[in-house]
Amino acid sequence: MTNTKTITPKGILNAIVTPPGSKSITNRALILAALVQGKTTQGKTTLTGALTSEDTQIMADGLAQLGLSLDWNTEQKQITVLGQGGRFPHRQADIYVGNSGTTARFLTAMLAFADGEYRIHGKPRMHQRPIRDLVDALNTLSGNVTYEADEGFPPLIIHPHRSTNNAKTVSVSGSVSSQFLTALLLASPLAAGQSAVEVRVSSELVSKPYVEMTLRMMQSFGVSVETDDAFRSFRIAQGTAYQSPGVYAIEPDASAASYFLAAAAICGGSVTVQGLSRYSSRGSLQGDVAFAECLAQMNCEVTWSANSITVCRPPERPLRGITVDMNSISDTAQTLSVVALFAEGATEIRNIEHVRFKETDRIADLATELRRFGAIVEEHQDGLRITPSEVLTPETVQTYDDHRMAMSFAIAGLRLPGVVICDPDCTHKTFPEFFEELEKL
Repeated sequence: MTNTKTITPKGILNAIVTPPGSKSITNRALILAALVQGKTTQGKTTLTGALTSEDTQIMADGLAQLGLSLDWNTEQKQITVLGQGGRFPHRQADIYVGNSGTTARFLTAMLAFADGEYRIHGKPRMHQRPIRDLVDALNTLSGNVTYEADEGFPPLIIHPHRSTNNAKTVSVSGSVSSQFLTALLLASPLAAGQSAVEVRVSSELVSKPYVEMTLRMMQSFGVSVETDDAFRSFRIAQGTAYQSPGVYAIEPDASAASYFLAAAAICGGSVTVQGLSRYSSRGSLQGDVAFAECLAQMNCEVTWSANSITVCRPPERPLRGITVDMNSISDTAQTLSVVALFAEGATEIRNIEHVRFKETDRIADLATELRRFGAIVEEHQDGLRITPSEVLTPETVQTYDDHRMAMSFAIAGLRLPGVVICDPDCTHKTFPEFFEELEKL
């Protein structure tokens, strides 16, 4: 029988929450620390506040297979990495990436310039997630990446790069995943030895805040990228190399924070998320803090401080349906869709077609599960229109091995008795303690 979790309803909330470290930042930081120049103490980086989860463990395991030294103290949430500057002790490895898109794409780009023979493979769903745009770009820059089975999809075989290929200008699509561009940018200093590298985006860039995150993190590791205001062209100077910042602090996960902020909207009351704000001295690296603004549009009160975000909804104040473009914060689209079940009027979410290529088809499968609760859902190629039912029906939610499906629908169970989540352990991908934290509210 499938493992399930029945959610315990809560009353009006009054809670303070600190989410775990950001998965997106942790996995980028691991790559950056691995690429730091120098094999002495100058090449050592300590990541604080690091997330311990399935995705980050998969990334760390992949780096360890390359011969990197990683010291992970899970109790202190610290990882110390000794950088190798892109030349790894192990020239052969068979690396399992599960369903971690960041691991698959970032490692592929890094290893395309590493003079070794490597294989990248994962879960069956990973082998259905497109990667041709990244592979084509890497091969233009002198990489030698081939497909083991279906063209355009993992598993991938990475051969020693072709030193005779001197192309230093490359185009990549931005419409499927911003991770393709991020992967190229992270690895670009390895290709910028003899001349500058220019990366051009050939189509609309989705999830732009994640690219902004990448650029700011690269700068923290000593590499500045020149870009235009439209984010269509990126230039990495000749001879650029990563340097260790010594200690790099990882923010709490803004995507994870969305579930607790949504809980305040659905149940009423107040939830404060600590460690995140748009108005701190440097501002959050994560665009998903803007999810709180969606809740404000839905008639919640949102308070920003230097180090926290608070969402409050007095019980007598109804939620309102909204129309919103969530392209920049698409990882929170499922969360908002569940909030929409409890709103007055329809909610329309648009411009998120790229989420069909995530852990599952996050538009089609989300529509299926919302309908189980009684909602009328119009599915569009790039989004959903959700009209809630006057009487919601508690349901057993299928999660499709998608951590965000499980966490989003669990929030509905805080108000609606009888909600059951199938395969709750899929949340280990990014938030192993999610259900424990939910019980504490």
